[in-house]
Amino acid sequence: MALYDREYAREGAFGYESAHRGEAQIVTFVKDTYKLFAASMMAGAVGAYVGVPMAATVASNFWILFAVEIGLLIGLHFVKHKPGINLAVMFGFVFMTGLMLAPLLARTLGMSGGAAIIGNAFAMTSVVFGAMSFYAIKTTKDFTSYGKPLMIAVLVIIGFSILNIFLGNPLLAVAISGVVVVLFSILVIYDTQNIMNGNYETPIDGAIALYLDFLNIFTALLQLFGIFGNNDE
Repeated sequence: MALYDREYAREGAFGYESAHRGEAQIVTFVKDTYKLFAASMMAGAVGAYVGVPMAATVASNFWILFAVEIGLLIGLHFVKHKPGINLAVMFGFVFMTGLMLAPLLARTLGMSGGAAIIGNAFAMTSVVFGAMSFYAIKTTKDFTSYGKPLMIAVLVIIGFSILNIFLGNPLLAVAISGVVVVLFSILVIYDTQNIMNGNYETPIDGAIALYLDFLNIFTALLQLFGIFGNNDE
């Protein structure tokens, strides 16, 4: 669902060569990044909470809201160095991602055991995200050079996702969701190592990258759990 958002975060790692930061600066950078990531998670949750009761309205105005979301994402790139404005735009963007997730959440809640499906998807996403983050810190393997093949993989998945909008093939949808979980789990490792190395231009870049990793994994798992956990049929 949020796959299109990925290119923004990737720009920070692909187009930016790490400055020669000292160890203390990198520690501060990492702390600031994860603080913003946590705050982004809360802002996204607020967006989803606001959006669920008005899911039908969100769905019927999808393209307008989508344009707003993309506008905020593009705008964030230009204001990320402007204190105050950058945070307002960032939180506006993540709020919109939560709002745009509302139709899927509302549809899942309408299923038998829908609340449990959402809870399980979130719990599994947290486990996957935490495990991949831990692995990124502990492994001696360097994933930071995998940027280009990972971006190509993301673009391929986006292409298949767009294709399946017209095909409506449920098996292809399951396959896409499964690949998304795997791909963005690897991207968690990639982003975490880039953050730990101070390779992002600003903490906002790193925070948005992590947020989009979490969001995409959660969305894909929610779709999978919704398909296999729906007892209405």
